[in-house]
This record gives sequence, structure tokens and C-alpha cells, in this order.
Amino acid sequence: MFQIGKTIVSEEIIENDFVCNLNACKGQCCIDGEAGAPVAEDETDIMVDIYSKVKPYLSAEGIVEIEKQGAFIKGEDGEWETPLVNGSACAYVIFDDKQIAKCGIEEAYNDGVIDWKKPVSCHLYPVRVKEYTELTAVNYHKWEICDPACAFGDELKVPIYKFVKESLVRKFGEEWYAELEQVARELTRK
Repeated sequence: MFQIGKTIVSEEIIENDFVCNLNACKGQCCIDGEAGAPVAEDETDIMVDIYSKVKPYLSAEGIVEIEKQGAFIKGEDGEWETPLVNGSACAYVIFDDKQIAKCGIEEAYNDGVIDWKKPVSCHLYPVRVKEYTELTAVNYHKWEICDPACAFGDELKVPIYKFVKESLVRKFGEEWYAELEQVARELTRK
């Protein structure tokens, strides 16, 4: 672990490689699990505001759950998260013609319908961020369904922090990311 500003960062995001391999995993991270994707407090209003524009992208099942539960819900841990369909898939999940899970929010963003990509927690994955009173923890969330992504990242030699650069900059800023790159250079020299 090392500190950058008010964050404590796991060295695992530098030491491990990762590149999503959707052909292998089919986007399983959006389908499996016991909770929805984390939604930050400052994203809750956005989720409500964009829903009408995102709705045409969503599945009938997802729409039913969002309209029943809300655009976001309070999870068992007391944190905000996306609602689920049948206690499993994120309500915002859609499938392409190859049955690969995609994010309806991100598809609306890609089409220029909205200007917000998706919850930052989804954008950051496999990095997970946990806010504490004084510091923010930045960790690698290892999940066996992502083994193909680890293998693909290893093959391409892309460390996690580079794979999620755009989302880390989105969350913490350019200066923070530049510091992370400096730490990575120092760690990989050893």
C-alpha cells in the first residue's frame, strides 16, 4: 500500500495485469453477484435525471425493476447501488447479438443521448474504491469470473492502473494519476 494525497492505494493495481475479454466472460460481472453496482452519493441525482433518456435502451425486465425499486436503491450494507433483476443482473444490463452483457447507460452515452458514461464504480472495475472519514482506499477486486481478463491483460502486458486510466482520472484527476504513474515507475524498477 502507498499513499497519494488522501488515498491509500493497493500495489496490486500496479502489479497485476487486466484487460476485459468480453468474448470470454460475456460481461458476467454485470450479471452475477449479490448486490448492484455501487452508486456514489453524488451520482444518485444523475441516475434519476438520465432515466427517461436511458429507458429506451433497457430491457423490459430492467425497466420493471427500476420503476418498482427506483433508479438506485439502498443496499444491505447501507450504501447506494443499482437495482437488480431477480436478485442477480443489474437492471441496467442489456445484451448484444452475441449475448454479451452491456450497460444501457453506457450505450446511451455512446450514442450521445446523455453526457454521463455510467456509475464510476462500473467504469473503475476491477478497481474498487471505499470512502472512509479521512482517507479513500483504492483496491483491486479479484473475482474468478475475470480470470480471462487477467490472462488477456498478462498477454498484452497491461497493468490494471493503465487499463482503468480514464476512470481513475475521472475519479481522482490528472495530477493524482500522474503521481500514480510515478509510483508505478519506481515500483517496477525494483
